[in-house]
Amino acid sequence: MFFDLIGVFVPEQVDGLPWWPLAIVIAALVVLNVINNRVAPSRHYLLWAIGGALGFLALGLLDGNTFTDMGLAWQRLIPGLLWAAACVVVVALGFSVASSFRRGRDAMQDERVKDMSISTIVYQAFVEVPFGTVLLEEIAFRSVLFSMLVRRYGLVWGIVWSAIIFGLWHVLPSWGTHEKSAALGSVVGKGARGNIFAILLSVFTTAIAGVLFALLRVFSGSVLAPMGLHWATNGLGYMFSWVINRLRRRE
Repeated sequence: MFFDLIGVFVPEQVDGLPWWPLAIVIAALVVLNVINNRVAPSRHYLLWAIGGALGFLALGLLDGNTFTDMGLAWQRLIPGLLWAAACVVVVALGFSVASSFRRGRDAMQDERVKDMSISTIVYQAFVEVPFGTVLLEEIAFRSVLFSMLVRRYGLVWGIVWSAIIFGLWHVLPSWGTHEKSAALGSVVGKGARGNIFAILLSVFTTAIAGVLFALLRVFSGSVLAPMGLHWATNGLGYMFSWVINRLRRRE
């Protein structure tokens, strides 16, 4: 079973592939990022996310990527789910340990979830995060973009460039986050300088996460593995933060 889980599935590099399909995907990422963060109302986020994921899959197929290349092969479904479940357990344990310390609770406190009702936080964690953020970003970055890059430039550059672009994807979402998180604000400071540091920190940390997600994609042979880790860090993060805020109100 262990050796079945460690698949190391990498798209085969192909010489002479044109660069312009990559340019189209990257341009689509830029446009969608602006729409989601600056143009479309937040209530339309799921619509744009699901539509964007389907659009990127279509672009990947038109570029000649197979479902196996993109981490979507049926034969890797079970291993992918097992990897995803393991990631969820590890993150849940990590959050549990961190929340047992005051500094850990401070770092996990997020002002954005403070006033959410229980129904809203459940919707956020189990609907918007998995079917919005995780679905879109994993299909776009670890499924389509990663496969297209590896087929052109090889595994190492596929990991590096997909991670860098994933980090840059978080510039707009991280704008002003230092004002919503007391822990982040205490690290990067306030005002314009704090905002710049917060953005740089977000780009760096998400780029590192992009490397980890790509490695999970490679060693599991399935995009479900990074999806599991991605959901756990976001979805469980929202829930733990919500619980911490509720408990502190009672203190």
